[in-house]
Amino acid sequence: MGDAKTNGRKALNELTAPYRVTSGKGFRLRDCATAPTGRAADKEQNEELLKTCSKHLSSLQERLHAEGRWSLLLILQGMDASGKDGAIKNVMSGVDPQGVDVTSFKAPAGAELEHDYLWRCSLAVPRRGRIGIFNRSYYEEVVAVRVYPQFLEGQRLPKKLVGKDIWDERLADIAHYEDYLARNGIVLRKIFLNISPEEQKRRLLARIGDPDKMWKFSPDDLRDRQRWPDFMSAYEEAIKATASKSAPWYVVPADDKPFARLLVARIAVEALEGLDLAFPTVDAAKAALAKEAAAKLAAEEQLGKNSLKKKG
Repeated sequence: MGDAKTNGRKALNELTAPYRVTSGKGFRLRDCATAPTGRAADKEQNEELLKTCSKHLSSLQERLHAEGRWSLLLILQGMDASGKDGAIKNVMSGVDPQGVDVTSFKAPAGAELEHDYLWRCSLAVPRRGRIGIFNRSYYEEVVAVRVYPQFLEGQRLPKKLVGKDIWDERLADIAHYEDYLARNGIVLRKIFLNISPEEQKRRLLARIGDPDKMWKFSPDDLRDRQRWPDFMSAYEEAIKATASKSAPWYVVPADDKPFARLLVARIAVEALEGLDLAFPTVDAAKAALAKEAAAKLAAEEQLGKNSLKKKG
């Protein structure tokens, strides 16, 4: 039994390192796997490890809330059907929902188009003591909008600001913005769910064939699929330009759902473990008041027992 626990901890401790990107130098998305191999593909083991991770994450989230100094922001990016919704649901299933904020970003509209593209995401950055999850994010502005530059027209930018360097400028702005978040106690972890075209096709067909899931299908899924190389190129450029030690990317193999969810859970756990979180301690005066209150409560309980004896 002890050996099993030790092996489980060892497996978890070595889990995320191969997928972490802290520097864009030499990074190529085509070198990243879309599916785990060997023992990493053990479905039953991964599902058990996910339960362990989720339980640990719940404990860490409680300390994060109690300390109230840090917050954790997880950004999930990926092609349609890469598993973003499922990862959020399964990883956070054991965490107190009062301490988690999930924001899904669709195409900007209304007031969102009247502000800079970081505005709506800034409004959703988690407060101290909370975990925030972005299902898509400002990275769409250097991925989807880069693939479909006509979307820039709807943002009504001054024409002289829309030049050939706009994508490099936006990526530089994002990198600086993430440095800013890190310096304000917001721990940022960015996850790209790396699905293969073959697995995406299988999932889309399954979605269309299931009456209960058909509502999730959109013709845009096929439109984006036809531009797959362009999307991969845009994601590669985004990761290369914004990967850093304080805001690393994780390129997660997404063809295997249990493994992908386990990695997402472990990424969150490791981020919180690195903060050395602790429950607040009380000073001597508060401790004395607490003991006095405990004595009063105990006295009430004894009075209740004595009252029952007299009635008997």
